[in-house]
Amino acid sequence: MSEIQRPGALYQQVAAAIREAILSGEFAPDSMLPSEAQLMARYGVSRPTVRNAVAALRAEGLIDVRHGKGSFVRSDGQPALTLERRISHSTEGKFVMPNGDTWQETEQPHTYRSRTTQDTGRYLQLNEEEAMFGCDRLLIDPSTGTRAMHRTLIPFEVAEAVPLLGEEPCKPPAAIYWILTQAGHKLTWTETVRAHMPLPDERTALQLPDATPVLHVTRTAHGTNDRPLILEELRVGADRAELTYRITADKQPTRRTRA
Repeated sequence: MSEIQRPGALYQQVAAAIREAILSGEFAPDSMLPSEAQLMARYGVSRPTVRNAVAALRAEGLIDVRHGKGSFVRSDGQPALTLERRISHSTEGKFVMPNGDTWQETEQPHTYRSRTTQDTGRYLQLNEEEAMFGCDRLLIDPSTGTRAMHRTLIPFEVAEAVPLLGEEPCKPPAAIYWILTQAGHKLTWTETVRAHMPLPDERTALQLPDATPVLHVTRTAHGTNDRPLILEELRVGADRAELTYRITADKQPTRRTRA
């Protein structure tokens, strides 16, 4: 029995001891944690103390609780899914998304009218409260069970200039890119990636374990004169997916010489 003899609340002492056992490899990744009774005997503490210690480690993201099975050490293995973020052209000149065939819709897309926020307006270079069309999709990768939330935002002024977008704002991204090029735009894209702890609706929709952050990817399509046209947002659990990018060097501007 490993008696707890450290300062601090008793459950915190037990959590620290279990944490050490996890980090040292004694409790291996993806293995089941000893039962409550075994932890009580090991550390000489009560059941509520063990439960509080396990809850603290769940909040840290070191432990997953699988209902009906027990507590497991969080796996440190490779993500279940790799998402390629490049965009390609088909032989017909249309756009091809490398992961386009990965996702299946779990429910009907939701189309609605919205307005820019400070955040979305920043990407679209618009003021707050500008009118937009929105389309939300809940997606799943059938081979891994990975879930993702995808959102497309199209400002009214863009939809008015390209009527097909206003008529069907829930078209897949590759189809929207094609419509924009047919309207005369030569497209470029910028993308940002950040992480945040999930909101309740994100945690439910993505079926995230405790203490799992969300990867929040924003992609802005730019048209003529680098004008932002549409904004896409992709949210996926950081424990389930990783992103890969193909990077190419931009051409430097040609310097003009005076005669």
